[in-house]
Amino acid sequence: MSRISIEEQLRSGKMLYFDGGTGSILQENGLQPGELPERWNLSHADFIRGLHENYYKAGANIIKTDTFGLNCLKFAEDELKQIVNAALANANAAREAIENSDHTFAKAPHYIALDIGPTGKLLKPLGDLAFEDAVDVFKSILKPAATCGGFDLVLIETMNDVYEAKAAVLAAKETTDVPIFVTTVYDENAKLLTGADPETCVALFEGLGVTAVGLNCSLGPKQMAPIVPRLVAASSIPVIVNPNAGLPRSENGKTVYDVDPDDFAECMAEIAKAGANIIGGCCGTTPAHIARMVELTKDIPAVYPEPKNLTVITSYTHAVYFKDRPILIGERINPTGKKRFKQALRDHDIDYILQEGLTQQDNHADVLDVNVGLPEIDEPSLICDVITELQGVLDLPLQIDTTDPIALERGLRLYNGKALINSVNGKQEVMDTVFPLVKKYGGVVVALLIDEDGIPETCEGRLKIAEKLYAEAEKYGLKKSDLLIDSLCMSVASDDVAGRETLKTVDAITRNYHGKTILGVSNISFGLPHREIVTAAFFQMAMQAGLSAAIINPNSIDIQKAYACHCMLSGFDEKCLDYITFATENEDRLTAGTAPATAGAAASAGVAKPGAASDTLEYFITKGLAEPAAEKTKAMIGEGVDPMVIINDHLINALNIVGKKFEEKTLFLPQLLMSAGACSAAFDVIKTHMINSGTQQQKKCKIILATVKGDIHDIGKNIVKTLLENYGFDVIDLGKDVPPETVVESCIEHHAPLVGLSALMTTTVPSMEATIKLLREKAPWAKAVVGGAVLTQEYADMIGADKYCKDAMETVGYATEVHEAWIKENS
Repeated sequence: MSRISIEEQLRSGKMLYFDGGTGSILQENGLQPGELPERWNLSHADFIRGLHENYYKAGANIIKTDTFGLNCLKFAEDELKQIVNAALANANAAREAIENSDHTFAKAPHYIALDIGPTGKLLKPLGDLAFEDAVDVFKSILKPAATCGGFDLVLIETMNDVYEAKAAVLAAKETTDVPIFVTTVYDENAKLLTGADPETCVALFEGLGVTAVGLNCSLGPKQMAPIVPRLVAASSIPVIVNPNAGLPRSENGKTVYDVDPDDFAECMAEIAKAGANIIGGCCGTTPAHIARMVELTKDIPAVYPEPKNLTVITSYTHAVYFKDRPILIGERINPTGKKRFKQALRDHDIDYILQEGLTQQDNHADVLDVNVGLPEIDEPSLICDVITELQGVLDLPLQIDTTDPIALERGLRLYNGKALINSVNGKQEVMDTVFPLVKKYGGVVVALLIDEDGIPETCEGRLKIAEKLYAEAEKYGLKKSDLLIDSLCMSVASDDVAGRETLKTVDAITRNYHGKTILGVSNISFGLPHREIVTAAFFQMAMQAGLSAAIINPNSIDIQKAYACHCMLSGFDEKCLDYITFATENEDRLTAGTAPATAGAAASAGVAKPGAASDTLEYFITKGLAEPAAEKTKAMIGEGVDPMVIINDHLINALNIVGKKFEEKTLFLPQLLMSAGACSAAFDVIKTHMINSGTQQQKKCKIILATVKGDIHDIGKNIVKTLLENYGFDVIDLGKDVPPETVVESCIEHHAPLVGLSALMTTTVPSMEATIKLLREKAPWAKAVVGGAVLTQEYADMIGADKYCKDAMETVGYATEVHEAWIKENS
């Protein structure tokens, strides 16, 4: 049967329907705790085919292959290929059966999605899986699937980290030519595990060229409903919504859900009206849920999204829009004219570079320029190192600034987010090199108004190059909104009208072309005395002309004054709050009229925000700077500070500061883990000192940690382990896929007062319940704390856990309570 492509179907104005849960249904039909659902493609092929066919009969247009957890981390190569072939054969057999039947939905469009779930690991620098290794893990299923054929799209789902999702998207783009759908997992605060919000996800995945984007799992339809309008408002591509059937609970050793088909369908009707284009279900949903949903929503039109034409970049946590107020791009991570920075690059002094980045972040830069180009260094290698390290300690978007195409591609590939790219220009060779990279990896690109004939002296000449750049970008599928036009201001010291022509060009691009603009504003004052005065005045004039973004020194008090006043007077500063904050924080500098030196650069203008103690151990830990934290600890010990004072008054205090920010959602998992790493580096120094001096470090109580039988997803457990160890607990980590008997034996051996259990998958929660039951029988003194994406407090109560913790910091708090009780009992 011939069928129109799924892209055409999405533009038809009709709602498309995904199927529902697979693992939860397999569990109801005999899937054992610890048994891998993907093997049912071979052992229970008739059941899998029947399940697919039942979803088609319920009205689903798209079924997902039973391959969610299929990859080389779980399966040997030969078995993996067998399962891929069987999964696709089962799906195609179900499609053939429905299309050759006389069923009501026989003539409906039917598609097959190759289903790809997460690896269960955190990527470096937070975890141990390298980005390219993650790409290869996803290719381990995509390559044999591409060879086999028989699927219409790739669904990358249940992703709680945009970096891992990016690896999966690139693997799919480099292996197949079918459309790619991506859905991510949000918590009740509309955040991914690693901090991204809906707008960030949309911008990043649209930039990578996926066909549809959305959310699935973790939440029920009622909890998902508030997130949908945010996705719809940001997205120029169709939005997918695949909720669970509410929240899970345990009944007689089985996982059940609290939303029935009628309630589910009513909620999904509201979600459809909110602008979703593709709807379906996830854990706990059944063919009955899908059938009722189709019945209630079949007449709701699915309007294909209008292009939003947003100029937007992202880090891994948030998006930056070039829209109203000018965006500030910090210029300090660049060797041009900076002797000390050049030496740092030669010496691979990453800590110096990180401090420059943190100082600019403290001084309210929105984006950081990253340029590490020197003739004598390996730029492709170093730019990757710097990007990785910077993204480990701060969450600002980065501008990848290089003329080396190899360095540019490596940086774009490794970057966690949608980058700003500096730059392309009107030379044909450069456009042919840069635009394909922008198309593949996503990004907004700075477009310099220079071509083979140089920089035109007049505004009119520069606009001709802008038109050429816009036209050439369009050939690669890029939009005007993907470019920031740089009118190239030259020094007025050598050209009296340089400033005037640049400002005319900025104004023309803004008003006549409705484009976005950017300038490196400090060039205007090159060769003049008291450059800051000229630069700040020109910056103010450029903003008034409509400048969208400026590459500036954010540490400069003159730049800060011009910017704060412009935003306030232009109506971008509600109730003048930003200006008042700026004036209050900089009272001494404003009255003195001077600009003290940056940390690490005594001759430059500006500092970190007044009051920031940038040389304390607490500062290094809260910023995630491991090496400076270790060096500071050595210095404190050398000065005679008692190691226990360092631990209790400095390290724990710093962790508490970070933990509080994490709980308040002003800091996210990557920063939490980097701070924990810095704390570990300080602890290692203290441990070494204590061993050498014969001093015993007193540890807190023992805690057993394990990911339960059948579950190989150990991200949550590893995060908890890291924080518990930093707080001084003696952690015994049993790893992943741990049988109940092993957990209990370890608890008895160590007489541990607390056992922590983790599970990501609904199919493995019964193993958690079995472990707790055995623990109660064999080690009744031990408390059980549980966590994981599928758990709730009610669920934890039903399986007999003593405590459910929603995140690692809450686990630390509970462990502290258990430790204090344990101390009291044993004193």
